[in-house]
Amino acid sequence: MINTSGLSFYYGKTCVLANLDLAFHAGFNVLLGPNGAGKSTFIALLTHLKKPSSGYIEYDGLRIDQAQANIMARFGVVFQEPTLDMDLTVEQNLCYHGALHGLSKREVLRRSEPLLEGLGLTGRLKDKIRQLNGGHRKRLEIVRALVHKPSILLLDEASVGLDNQSRAQIINYIRELAITSSLCVIWTTHLLDEIKLDDHLVVLTKGVLVASGTVSDLISKTQVSNVSDLYISLTSQGALNAI
Repeated sequence: MINTSGLSFYYGKTCVLANLDLAFHAGFNVLLGPNGAGKSTFIALLTHLKKPSSGYIEYDGLRIDQAQANIMARFGVVFQEPTLDMDLTVEQNLCYHGALHGLSKREVLRRSEPLLEGLGLTGRLKDKIRQLNGGHRKRLEIVRALVHKPSILLLDEASVGLDNQSRAQIINYIRELAITSSLCVIWTTHLLDEIKLDDHLVVLTKGVLVASGTVSDLISKTQVSNVSDLYISLTSQGALNAI
């Protein structure tokens, strides 16, 4: 669903992403790398918040820079930093987002109901965002990102700062949704316990692609026994060749 070709980005003379050729399809895709690997910059390029220094991004064969408005409507995004309006209620935040996509209040509430239930937010519509804890706010951002029924869901370090129970509930729900809705999920993380053997994994380090494939295949190719050893092998100073 998403392809990049020769995608690079520079801050001045500093290379942040270098010549990335990637493909993401329906299902749960993990973008893994240490802090500073370029994950958030990659999300910013996908959402057209930044423009590539070179190369391009395609969605179903259409270049994002040539059909931005139509393509961006197919994206749902949860950024690392919170973007909810703290002085509005849950309902108001959802309805405002829905209105931007041409949805009536009635339709937003209809679509939101199963999402709120699935993420443990039933009965919170009238609560102001300030009344929610950090885990509930993050869950609401996910509901908001899904209410217009996107084809692609981008989550940039969505579990950072959450307790283990909240992390597990969110990631399990997103995994199930990726399967039942044929949703292309791109989940960026630096937490190894969020990765499963059948995930499609893309590993970046210092802006360079060092691996792309299913976790089980990459473990086999690198002849290691687990995800932790795979990560160490791929991101060590001596790891030069992409697989």
